[in-house]
Amino acid sequence: MKLTAANTKLDSIIAKVEKKGLAATKLVDDLKELRELALKEQDPLVTKVLRLSYEYLMENESFDVQAQYEEDEEENEYPIEIEDKENFLYLLNLLKSADHKINREEIKDYRTALKLDLY
Repeated sequence: MKLTAANTKLDSIIAKVEKKGLAATKLVDDLKELRELALKEQDPLVTKVLRLSYEYLMENESFDVQAQYEEDEEENEYPIEIEDKENFLYLLNLLKSADHKINREEIKDYRTALKLDLY
């Protein structure tokens, strides 16, 4: 995220989730506010993944999105087992440097997984 206000909001959301988990007070509202800031940054990927994330949280009350995989020697992919809270924190931390090429690819993986789960 580029705007100072967006980074401040993102940092506060990360701190809140680290402390209270996905049951943090007003988490969805905070994500909606962060999405508005992403709109101002004109980053459609971040804007979309934030919307899908809060929709997923509202619908499932969890964040068991399967978007992280590891590869073996034969290039077979296996899903990484990760707790909801850690999974969500990982995504939020990717958003901090959403312009980084590798982060952007992982954010796209989350977007795809969220869309498949929601729709």
